[in-house]
Amino acid sequence: MKRFLAVAATLGIAAVALAGCTATSQPIVDTKGVDSQQFAQDKYECEQYADNANVAGDAAVGALGGAAGGAALGAITGALVPGVSAGGGAALGAATGGVVGLGAGAYSGVEQKREIYRNCMRNRGYSVLN
Repeated sequence: MKRFLAVAATLGIAAVALAGCTATSQPIVDTKGVDSQQFAQDKYECEQYADNANVAGDAAVGALGGAAGGAALGAITGALVPGVSAGGGAALGAATGGVVGLGAGAYSGVEQKREIYRNCMRNRGYSVLN
C-alpha cells in the first residue's frame, strides 16, 4: 500500500508540473509595424476567446479514461503475475492511469487554448511565430 501511494504521489506531482510548465508558454506574435493599442485590444479579445476552452474538463475526461484503462491493464497484469492480486493490480493501474490521464488531458486542454489564441490572432492579420 505504501508503494502504491508513493507511485501515485510521484505521478501526481509530475502531472501537475507538466501542466504548469505548458500553461506558462504564451504564443509569440510579431508586433513589428503594428499599432500597439490595436494589438493590446486584439490580444485581450483573443485571450478571452481562449479562456473559454475547458482545460479542467479535458483533464477530468483524461483522468477517467486513464483510470479505466489503467484498472483494466492492472487487473490483467495482476492476474498473470505471481504474487500480485488482480485487485491490487487494478487499484495500482487505476491510480497510475488516472494520474497519467489527468496530465495528458490537462496538456491537451492547454494546447487547445493556445491554438484558439493563435487562430484568433492570425485571423486578425498578425504573424504568430510559434
